[in-house]
Amino acid sequence: MPVNQNAKLTITAFSWVPDFAQGYVRDLRPRWACEEMGLAYAERLIDVADRPADYYREQPWGQVPVISDHGVDIFESGAILLHLAGKDEKLLPADPQRRARAISWLFAALNSIEPWELELLVNFFSRDEEWAKLRRPSLLEFLGARLDKLEDALGDNDYLDGAFSVGDLAMATVLREAHHTDTDLISSRPKLAAYLDRCLARPAFKRALEAQLSVFRAYEARSKVAAK
Repeated sequence: MPVNQNAKLTITAFSWVPDFAQGYVRDLRPRWACEEMGLAYAERLIDVADRPADYYREQPWGQVPVISDHGVDIFESGAILLHLAGKDEKLLPADPQRRARAISWLFAALNSIEPWELELLVNFFSRDEEWAKLRRPSLLEFLGARLDKLEDALGDNDYLDGAFSVGDLAMATVLREAHHTDTDLISSRPKLAAYLDRCLARPAFKRALEAQLSVFRAYEARSKVAAK
């Protein structure tokens, strides 16, 4: 679903971020959800280095994404995904047990896996610091154990609980974050690696990723013209 600036759903995103963050900013999550459901959305772009003062009333830390859906404003990507997924059984099944499992996996991705991957990312960028060197072995062991349990839960299934759901969407975006470090924790776990590849091969993900990257390319093109 192409971006439609007349849509009643608006996703706030950054107009540009450094290269290492491109393709990983969390507005990718609601973009992907919208693409899975065929839901049109508009973009509101803000400057990462000069965020509007009033934006902090919408998002206390000035982060993205924030969405406005027919006048209902929501921040935090997990809350946004839960809201959007509720619009369509493609991401959140009507069956009570399957719905509960999809929601559980959404929260598991954001609470049981992502915090440790983010710590590993911080550890990577601070790798020359003594504290980072001391923390790294136990961090890798702990996160590795969590990923092992996740792979056990996945088993031979294509997705975490039957058909692709908002839980898989969240988990796939979280697992991608492991590629920001010098330690590939996914490839050494074949079932998880195949699962991640399967999720990222979905056409909706590719469209969402391209939508985010196209914003950065346009910004960089304008900057080059302005510099001449």
